[in-house]
Amino acid sequence: MARGGNKQAEEPALAVETVSRKPQQGRSKASLERMLSAARELMLERGSEDFTLQDVNQRGNVSIGSIYLRFQSKENLVRAVIARALEDLAQAEEAMVEEVLGSSATLEEFMPRYVAGYAEVLRVNAPLLRLAMERASFDPLVSKPGKDHALRATALGMDAMLHYRSSFGGSDHETKANSAYKIVFATLARQLSLGSSGEAAHDYDWEVLKRELGRMCLAYLRAP
Repeated sequence: MARGGNKQAEEPALAVETVSRKPQQGRSKASLERMLSAARELMLERGSEDFTLQDVNQRGNVSIGSIYLRFQSKENLVRAVIARALEDLAQAEEAMVEEVLGSSATLEEFMPRYVAGYAEVLRVNAPLLRLAMERASFDPLVSKPGKDHALRATALGMDAMLHYRSSFGGSDHETKANSAYKIVFATLARQLSLGSSGEAAHDYDWEVLKRELGRMCLAYLRAP
């Protein structure tokens, strides 16, 4: 027996391709996109996974047989929708950071713009993120990719802040950047009902929250 043969194989990364059968033709690919779009719309409209494949059939103009050719179960269809949502979120985060870095010469310019930009990325994606977090609480195929995405988002935010580390106070700049990111995410996530309770902290003006959170994090990063 080969060495390491008794080790459990790693789970494949969550992606549309790993939870669906690969379409072979252009028409099949278009059909797959209609399935994903229909399932996503139903999840967002209902705020839950409470839909049937018949609903997808009617909404996406795809046959039940076609759905089962692509997905072994409704569970895998839901996972595919979440996988696509995480991919879209990662791309939106990266594009936002690139834009803010490109337009900010100083930490004073960067921090408020980063907070405002990240807030809007999360706000736009919040409805589907809530459903992803709910599923992650019991589905390991979703929970691990969700955690991996959170780690990448943290690293992305930290690296962006550290472009301006010469303006930081103190000496442990990595800890400061990490803490600032966590403060930003935790505050925005709570306000957008992305926490375990599913409820916002309180009814707080969104624009005021973004402005004051940016100012607070800037002051923290500059403090000795």
